[in-house]
Amino acid sequence: MNPMAEQWNDKIKAGNEHVYDMLSGLGREIYFPKEGILSQSAEATAHAKTYNATIGIATENGGPMHLNVIQDKLSAYNPKDLYGYAPPAGKPELRAAWREKMIRENPSLENKAFGNPIATNALTHGLSIVADLFADAGDAVVYPDKNWENYELTFGIRRGATIVNYELFTADMKFNADAFRNALFAQKEAGKAIVPLNFPNNPTGYTPSVEEGNQIISVLLEAAEAGINLVVVTDDAYFGLFFEDSLHESLFGKLADLHPRILPIKIDGATKEEFVWGFRVGFITFASDNADILSGLEQKTMGIIRATISSGPHPSQTFVLEALKASEFEAQKHEKFVIMKGRANKVKDLLNSGKYEGVWTYYPFNSGYFMCLKLNEGIPAEQLRQHLLREYGVGTIALGETDLRIAFSCIAEENLEDLFDLVYKGAKEVQGS
Repeated sequence: MNPMAEQWNDKIKAGNEHVYDMLSGLGREIYFPKEGILSQSAEATAHAKTYNATIGIATENGGPMHLNVIQDKLSAYNPKDLYGYAPPAGKPELRAAWREKMIRENPSLENKAFGNPIATNALTHGLSIVADLFADAGDAVVYPDKNWENYELTFGIRRGATIVNYELFTADMKFNADAFRNALFAQKEAGKAIVPLNFPNNPTGYTPSVEEGNQIISVLLEAAEAGINLVVVTDDAYFGLFFEDSLHESLFGKLADLHPRILPIKIDGATKEEFVWGFRVGFITFASDNADILSGLEQKTMGIIRATISSGPHPSQTFVLEALKASEFEAQKHEKFVIMKGRANKVKDLLNSGKYEGVWTYYPFNSGYFMCLKLNEGIPAEQLRQHLLREYGVGTIALGETDLRIAFSCIAEENLEDLFDLVYKGAKEVQGS
């Protein structure tokens, strides 16, 4: 093992042996090279006042070489903020701005110990880093039966982890704390579980109530006290899009400093929060009250980034940073929130109107981009999906035998009734056949 990896492993173990035990084999071996090209280039940037012949970019006239056919379209930005490589952990100014935003939007983080957000190539990349650092073959990854399919690819296929699902909802459509507890305590003998918490949930658009959030924290604390090491990942992809009375903060704040056997990790980003999906700017943030653990996990994360994508896209990070600094940012973001809330409320009004009786019920939704219909027996979700596509040109997502996901995020409010009328018509036709 490389001496630098051993050095950080020793520091992490000294800070909290449970966190060291959570690391995968790759997580223990990975490191960020202090004596490699990047570190030598950084040293040269600080001290090479005559010539700096280190970093692999081309320069011209004192700045990065570039083509005017590109720069003419981006003339509002300085070439130095576009064309050079971003640091592996992201632009320092962006990381600081995102940390300030996290605290502002999550008051429970005040006075909590957590690291500086590390920039990722959006949220899937952040989840992939978690999988690399903490998931070995056979490790349990515990998440609900209503989930984003990429979890299985990221943790199961890529890392060989064992997927453990629990029912998200009880019969009366509340968070199923008992099922969650049973799934965690089934890992007691193994002594470890990775636990993604995705709220607002994809595909249902559900965020727990404050009471249900406290139940989730209580179950995690109980499992930790029972000797289970827990890597708890708050997948906050749709953070901020809370339309009703639910949690309006990430559970990351309550998890920070909760128990030595709980390692909280926050995955979030500008992707959905700031409506810049194609920019691919996300963040991964670790919580710990030990500075060496935070430094060690940051170094190992940078090692994963260096070994996979080297660094994230510089222009996108610049665009997001400038948006966060803009005086109009909050007002413009609120305008979009109001539109999204209007669409969600319209869907709920339609579903509660009584005009769609006899073919479906729906799972609770109060946030995010989606809602999910639970189709009645005799209406297979995949058959309905195909029927809607062929006969009416309506695209939906079939999940399992009974569930049909509908993204109200991409349908104008005035078109939602027509959409659900067509889905209802198609469902009646499938049911009748």
